[in-house]
Amino acid sequence: MIFIVEQLMLFISTALSYLSTLFSPRPRQCHDLTLIIHQTNAPPNQVYEAAQLYLPTIDLINSSTRTIQVSKTPRQETVKLAIDSGEQIADTFEDINLNWLYVVQTFPTGQVTRRFELTFHKKHKDKVLTSYLRHVVTRAEAIKKEEKILKLRSVNSPSRVDLEHPATFETIAMEPDLKTKIIKDLDRFVRRREFYKKVGKAWKRGYLLYGPPGTGKSSLIAAMANHLKFDVYELELNGICSDSQLKRVLLSTKNRSILVIEDIDCTVHDMQNRKSEEPTFTLSGLLNFMDGLWSSCGDERIIVFTTNHKDRLDPVLLRPGRMDVHIHMSYCTPSAFRILASNYLGVEDLDRHPLYGEIAGLLESTKVTPADVCEDFLRKNDDDVVDDDDDEVDVDAALERVVKFLKLRKLEGANNIDEPETQEEEKAGNGSESE
Repeated sequence: MIFIVEQLMLFISTALSYLSTLFSPRPRQCHDLTLIIHQTNAPPNQVYEAAQLYLPTIDLINSSTRTIQVSKTPRQETVKLAIDSGEQIADTFEDINLNWLYVVQTFPTGQVTRRFELTFHKKHKDKVLTSYLRHVVTRAEAIKKEEKILKLRSVNSPSRVDLEHPATFETIAMEPDLKTKIIKDLDRFVRRREFYKKVGKAWKRGYLLYGPPGTGKSSLIAAMANHLKFDVYELELNGICSDSQLKRVLLSTKNRSILVIEDIDCTVHDMQNRKSEEPTFTLSGLLNFMDGLWSSCGDERIIVFTTNHKDRLDPVLLRPGRMDVHIHMSYCTPSAFRILASNYLGVEDLDRHPLYGEIAGLLESTKVTPADVCEDFLRKNDDDVVDDDDDEVDVDAALERVVKFLKLRKLEGANNIDEPETQEEEKAGNGSESE
């Protein structure tokens, strides 16, 4: 009975969609061919998403389109246009006349489907399927690069927001040599499509960020995304109930993206300690996603794992091909402090300040994270502010307070975090690949 009702609703919906086209500005002719381009999520339909970006670039204002959606985010300089359901847009390509129709259908069950219908003379089928659709996809990729609006998404839910994190490689507090290695590794990765294809490897790269809380792991991920112009997906493995569900959510991610799995040590520990009857994914399922057959279901992807305790991870997770680059996020060093002082105090020649030598010595002997230093900079006393209008800070007063803060932390013996004292920097790219 349920099946019959669903079939009846589908028939009625299809019939209504057809009837609506009979009264449209451009009725279909017997020589027309219509391509149906559905929105899909796992994996996403690249042609549908390209059409969403491409069609608004056609002159909607002067077209026959009657309803136009308008939106604007704080980061966009101009308004963004989109066509509404039932609207049509005419396009031309190499003397071919094409007509786009956008259709949104809502079923009684609450399910919503979206699609584009592309209609043209059937004699142009081959050229449309190859040259024109390739033109649409290529133009959409160029539009995405021009907009430069990154997205932060949750793989476990359809929600997404604009990624407006201001972190860049210029502003994050990190040793300059390590920062340079990371940038070079990222740039080398994105330009090596043909190399990965030649050697038979999936075009992906795995990073492990490890170190105490507050050392800038999240800021580094944001800096990587801003540098590459990649969207960021956050995956909460605790919400995954099976290997098949893990595969489904990973198939929903797009190319040119960063997949973030935070606190991987806690996730694996929880997975191993669950009761046998509780549904969960397996370690083998996670490994297969990292470097097995399922790892090839996408191109130009970066996977970032974070942990506060690298020593708690199973060695099978750490090998190249899974976590290719290991980056130790250390406590605040004198070099990192210079960057923070430049960001927060506007000091460019800190080495010449009489208090810098004392601060550098205290940083070498005290375990203080960059987040601790940032919080101290933000906790300005009223006497530190020279001009209330521009929030100009008295640099001498701010640095004197940093000295007091570091001395206090040293006296309190705040060295109770189980992390190595050495500034370990594992070489990015670990030599497993060569040109």
